[in-house]
Amino acid sequence: MSIELRPKKSGTPRARHLRIVGTVCAIVASAALVAGCGDSDSETSASSASGAAKSAPKEAPTPSESPSGSASLTQDQQERKALLTTTKVTYDKAAATALKKVDGGMLTELDLEGVDDDDNDDASASASASTRASASPSGSASSAGPRWIADVAEKNGTVHKVSIDAVSGEVISSTPDKDQDAGDKRETADWLSRSKQTAEQAAKVATDKKKGTVTSVSLDDNDSGGLVWNVDVVTDDWNKTDFDIDAVKGKVTREHVDRD
Repeated sequence: MSIELRPKKSGTPRARHLRIVGTVCAIVASAALVAGCGDSDSETSASSASGAAKSAPKEAPTPSESPSGSASLTQDQQERKALLTTTKVTYDKAAATALKKVDGGMLTELDLEGVDDDDNDDASASASASTRASASPSGSASSAGPRWIADVAEKNGTVHKVSIDAVSGEVISSTPDKDQDAGDKRETADWLSRSKQTAEQAAKVATDKKKGTVTSVSLDDNDSGGLVWNVDVVTDDWNKTDFDIDAVKGKVTREHVDRD
């Protein structure tokens, strides 16, 4: 009698089941790992993009967005602003300094050089530049700062030109006006005798009318032969107002705002 031997099975049904489950779990785990890596890559990319956006320089503001508002100012207004920002000596202090240089003199003109100079002032500007160049250690007029230029007249009409540093208040030069002739002196002496208002009083009338910085005052005659003080006042908006003030009565006869 022979005994037939059955071939051995590779494993029990439970073992095979566990291997199948293990294989499925491995596949699921691999898929989850891939998905996780994808999410990580996405988060990394999003984080990088966010960081790049934060580190990217902001676009420069357009002129209309400028905090200073300088883009809205005209060229003349910008020049007034630049000049007056650097000027430390006020009109009244410059006037007092100029009067000290001429005994018994009267101020007939005081001008902050560079405020709306016109073509008629070319000769004066050239002479002033020459004075600055000679006074400057380097001999260069372009390196000089703002200046007050004053005319102080003696009773006989002789005018003295006084140049004052508008930052330090120091007198740069004081000399008789070489361009005056006998007729000019007679006219100036006549104006002095007729004027009842001083330059300082005229400046106060103007600033009482409109608050601002006096940049020029000068004695002159008008078209009708009357005597007036011309006073320029620059306001906080950097516009300039021109006043004509009666040199006898001290009343404003004309007022004009230059908005250029």
